[in-house]
Amino acid sequence: MLEPVNVSMESLNLMTLAPMLIPIIGALLIIVIDIIKGGLDKTLYVGLSLLFLLMDFGSLLEASGVFAQSGTVMGVFDVMLIDGLAILSQFIIVGASMLFIPLALTHNRFHEFSYPEFFALFLFMISGFQFMVATDNLILIFVGLETASLALYTLIAMHNRDKSFEAAVKYFTMGALAAGFYSFGSMVFYALTGSVEINQMATVLAANNYADIGYVLVGVVFMLASFGFKLSLVPFHTWAPDVYEGASAAMAGFMSIVPKIAAFIVVMRLFEFLIHSGVVWLEIILYIFVIVTMTAANIWALVQTDVKRMLAYSSVSHAGFVMAAILIGTTQANSALFLYWALFTFTNLGSFSMLWISRQKHLPAHQASDHSYDKFAGMIQTAPIAAVIMALFMLSLAGIPPFALFWGKLYMISSAVTGGYTVLALIMALNSAIAGYYYLKLIIYMFMKEPVVGNDGHVYVANSTLALKSIIGFAAVGTIFALVAVNPLLEFITSFVYNSGY
Repeated sequence: MLEPVNVSMESLNLMTLAPMLIPIIGALLIIVIDIIKGGLDKTLYVGLSLLFLLMDFGSLLEASGVFAQSGTVMGVFDVMLIDGLAILSQFIIVGASMLFIPLALTHNRFHEFSYPEFFALFLFMISGFQFMVATDNLILIFVGLETASLALYTLIAMHNRDKSFEAAVKYFTMGALAAGFYSFGSMVFYALTGSVEINQMATVLAANNYADIGYVLVGVVFMLASFGFKLSLVPFHTWAPDVYEGASAAMAGFMSIVPKIAAFIVVMRLFEFLIHSGVVWLEIILYIFVIVTMTAANIWALVQTDVKRMLAYSSVSHAGFVMAAILIGTTQANSALFLYWALFTFTNLGSFSMLWISRQKHLPAHQASDHSYDKFAGMIQTAPIAAVIMALFMLSLAGIPPFALFWGKLYMISSAVTGGYTVLALIMALNSAIAGYYYLKLIIYMFMKEPVVGNDGHVYVANSTLALKSIIGFAAVGTIFALVAVNPLLEFITSFVYNSGY
């Protein structure tokens, strides 16, 4: 007869679950409030969502203090993992979400924000991404991935336009394919090692001296295809421009930041131990992915006639740029990944929010699409402040000093040189120069062209609410004054990455 096993609450270390449980409780509370008393104003749900995200952020600050004192903390039968990577990525996830939620206080024309379900799903999605990054267990990663993805598909469809439904279906189809690839990859690694925990898998494969290298290759190909979809790496990027175009502008900006940082952390945990073990062919495959994604996405962005699609391809290119950190695999490169993505969060969310200001219900005759370049022609005359702020975001995305993303690109390229990837560093610098062309193209339209007047006499004028102005202003301040914050931010990031053993 089996003896009963006593599990103490202390050994479970349930505090490791706190950051994920807080948004889940918030989502359930919103649903319960709506059941008891429906039809309440959306400001209540915005306030509740922000409150729970603030509490989530506070629990992360507490977890970072525990990590600084005790190092990596395990919990819940060693399934939860609180280390530097988990804490830093959750700071970005929750921080970007706190920037996004107040946008719901904008104009009533975005009807999805009047639904309490929108905020509940949003909080469930955040929790899913947090589960993804705070574990090295392949099963829990999958649960977090699917929780977040299923919520995100619905959020896109709630925009309730034909293109939104199309975008949600495309994203769902590609997501289902990626989930299948992930399952197959996990199955292969489990068959090889008898474990679903990445650290344990690394130990077993190293002990066997990678004897089953062919099977490892199969598992890696499945995993790379799965996360290639999530990170929109070429050639798995085809869904991204259509989905970004179909989603609301701010949701597209959010999608370009939060899901990708979660995927980057899983890829870092999974692939870097293989790269460090000397699996040469994996290094070659990643090298090709990084170069092709950066370069091809930039070339496609050059020929776009719609600003939103241009920014979508630009986000694909940035994902390829940051993927270089996984390839290089040094502490400096991993720190550069977090620095780059933190600065990218401000700039890209600001850029997409600027598109939100300019959304129209009915397109005038002279516009081919909702965000065509013609719409921004002569914007310095019709909306000078909006034109200057949009130009600021474009200069930052192009990597022009002293704006935010310049420092991210500089540190990423220097980490490539330090890591011995000189050719890669040159290709990254060349791609930054190519990207500068299509960002500057928008600035030329705004500052050097005359406003386009349609047959109906319509001239585009930006309009926005206080909430939208506040968020864009906050993003602009972060973009301009990044110079002051780069050094302390980098020291903070490096200490966490180094203490995590990456």
